[in-house]
Amino acid sequence: MRTFDFKSLRIFASFLLLTSAFASTDTGGISGRVLDPLGAVIPNAKVVAIQESKTIVETTSDAKGVFTITALPSGRYTVRATASGFSTKESAPVIVRGTSVATTDITLPIGSISQQVVVSATGTATPDSQLGASVTLIGNQELQGKPNVFDAMRLAPGVQGIQSGGQGGKATIFVRGGNSTSNKVLIDGIPANDIGGQLGSFEFGNLSSAGVDSVEIFRGPNSVLYGSDAIASVINVTTRRGSTRLPEFTLSGSGGTFSTYDYASSLAGAYKNFDYFSEASRIDTRNNIPNTQFHDATFAGNYGWTPTGTTDIRVTVRRNASNAGLANAFDLYQIPDDSLLKEQNTFIGITLQNQTTSKFHNLVRYGSARMTLQTDNPSVSGIPDGFGDGLGKTVTLCAPTGCTVPAQAILDFGGVYPSLFDTLTSRDFLQTQSDYTFSSHLTALFGFRFEDERGVTHSGFGDNSTSRQNYSYSIQGQGNLWTRLYATAGVGLEKNAIFGFAATPKVSLAYYLARPVTDRFFSGTKLKFNFGKGIKEPDIFDENSSLFALLSKVAPSMITQFNVAPIGPERSRSFDFGVDQAFLNRRARLAVTFFHNRFYDQIEFVNKTFLPQLGVPTSVAAATGFGAAVNSADYRARGAETEVEFNLGHGFSAIGTYTYTGAVVTKSFSGDNNFPAINPAFPGVLIGAFSPLVGARPFRRAPHSGSFALRYSRPKFTAAVNGYLVGRRDDSTFLTDSGFLNLLLLPNRNLAAGYQKIDLTGSYAIHPAVTLFTSMENLLNQRYDAAYGFPSLPFTIRAGVKFVIGGEGWKLK
Repeated sequence: MRTFDFKSLRIFASFLLLTSAFASTDTGGISGRVLDPLGAVIPNAKVVAIQESKTIVETTSDAKGVFTITALPSGRYTVRATASGFSTKESAPVIVRGTSVATTDITLPIGSISQQVVVSATGTATPDSQLGASVTLIGNQELQGKPNVFDAMRLAPGVQGIQSGGQGGKATIFVRGGNSTSNKVLIDGIPANDIGGQLGSFEFGNLSSAGVDSVEIFRGPNSVLYGSDAIASVINVTTRRGSTRLPEFTLSGSGGTFSTYDYASSLAGAYKNFDYFSEASRIDTRNNIPNTQFHDATFAGNYGWTPTGTTDIRVTVRRNASNAGLANAFDLYQIPDDSLLKEQNTFIGITLQNQTTSKFHNLVRYGSARMTLQTDNPSVSGIPDGFGDGLGKTVTLCAPTGCTVPAQAILDFGGVYPSLFDTLTSRDFLQTQSDYTFSSHLTALFGFRFEDERGVTHSGFGDNSTSRQNYSYSIQGQGNLWTRLYATAGVGLEKNAIFGFAATPKVSLAYYLARPVTDRFFSGTKLKFNFGKGIKEPDIFDENSSLFALLSKVAPSMITQFNVAPIGPERSRSFDFGVDQAFLNRRARLAVTFFHNRFYDQIEFVNKTFLPQLGVPTSVAAATGFGAAVNSADYRARGAETEVEFNLGHGFSAIGTYTYTGAVVTKSFSGDNNFPAINPAFPGVLIGAFSPLVGARPFRRAPHSGSFALRYSRPKFTAAVNGYLVGRRDDSTFLTDSGFLNLLLLPNRNLAAGYQKIDLTGSYAIHPAVTLFTSMENLLNQRYDAAYGFPSLPFTIRAGVKFVIGGEGWKLK
């Protein structure tokens, strides 16, 4: 048997390099500043221009921290800066074109704890050390070995994730007690929330990690910069970029328990002033419950062209198509439903950025989102009851306070089958943004966004549609106000086609009691404060079920007679403050943040009998038929986040988080609150069958949650243990028994049991071109339901191999 001829591949790679070589007589340069984490200049720093791992030019920064590198031929460079007392930092790729001078500033970290540059807080690249807001960056370390980004996001403080069943099951994120629909999700800056089938939320269950470079999570409202939907958080997913002159091709495949197979291939690189990245992946699994099979195919691309050193044009693409079986809550029925789900999502972005001067930066972005969802329930599943319904098996369900009597739940109600539901959401998005740096004390930003949204839903209950043109404006200022005080303040102005005008402010402050240094046990104590308001537009169902929309169809004269306004936005108001303390000579960090969120004017459907309690005239309420969607629900969420991080040296690092979330419903006029259910097995206990009762906790948000990660990383070997710890949660069985007697409803309080999920990932490079990897999830083989009634996967293992040809690590001889 012949062995793999790596020498031949090296010869081939050398040929690629030679054919891509291009000589130019034009010379340009790179200029910028070397800064510390607080934005102060660093004089006498060593600055090196690097091309293909070779030092091209070396210089030093002057007394103002400014460096200038000249006589550089056209090409792609990185800039590396070092200074006494700081860690070394290398810039992102910089393009020199012709005689142009590219600009880049380099912020040098202090110590070995993580220090990131983030965008979601201010709209511009800003070191997190200068922010009063709470932002977490999920990078390659957290994503390694994960087929999707969902579990990695749960490592962030304040973030809880719930997945209904196994891989591909519906996955939602709750941030600081907010609803799953309260997160603004961006794919490379393109809005990705669905206004139709997902009712304003985003499906994380089929968001593959393929092509993902990082996920940035801003915890808190930020409608100032991102408009509608950003009332609890902003989550921005960024696609990888190519950077190596020699093309890098990867091919990987793995297999595991429950007939799980996944494959991925990618091609990335950079040629002259072009860079490119493409990755295609596919995953198939049967999962552990009948009719929960899942298939997903994803393509991600990022293609950039830098015609000059100051202009960048970038095209990003992300497309996924998934199919899944919907068995429903198998633990509650003991019979799987036969429903099927299909989703197809495409996100395309075109972004032009120009550094017009060293102080003036401009951005123009066009985005397109196309999201379709189809569900098909082919027939009535379950045991026939003689009335056209399908029943589950006889079950006895238990809560912490007792058990139900044995009974059967209705799995499928009788009606017309197949039962079909499908939605289509289309969004075209245009954004312009300009920022000007007057001095270190002030950078001003102005932004404009236009969104053209169209959506339609088809179901057996009728069709709903919408067409909206929304306009948003952002005005913001940020800077170093005084010595060690940093501030960001702004206002967002929204003109929405549904609810009209809304304004949202934001203020953020960070103050250091002392500057960060590495020669003290305690260093760089940062006090932080953040305040903001957010808004969320109604989804298609709420818009078409609103009082205004219903009267427009059946009694338009009543709109003028009783001054009925269109449905309004859901709103939030948030305060948070805390302290961030580095210690052990900046090899460790402890952060504590307290938050107080109020989510008000939340939309709920109110029966016509109870609309008069909200001031709706009796005649108007009667004209709605059954009721209407109105802004009548409120709840609050108070709590604290704790995060600790250690860099132990020799490749070892550790992080841990704990979050307390005290959420409570303060106002609601839902049917459950007007007619709470009572199960005779629990006399005197009021139950919210489909929504939480006033005074109770919102469903599926644990008061106590946490996470940890222990990591070891060396050039050839990596290993990580990740843990997710979730306490008891309020929930409901959402069941109707065969006799319509509430026999299978359980008290909501602490219905869902707590659980611990421990995962292990690892990799070993047996050759620079060949890496073996494995992933083991739920190491304790714990039996748990993240969503009540939906059993999660038991212990699973997956193993595979990855081949890499070309790229930066490919050695030519």
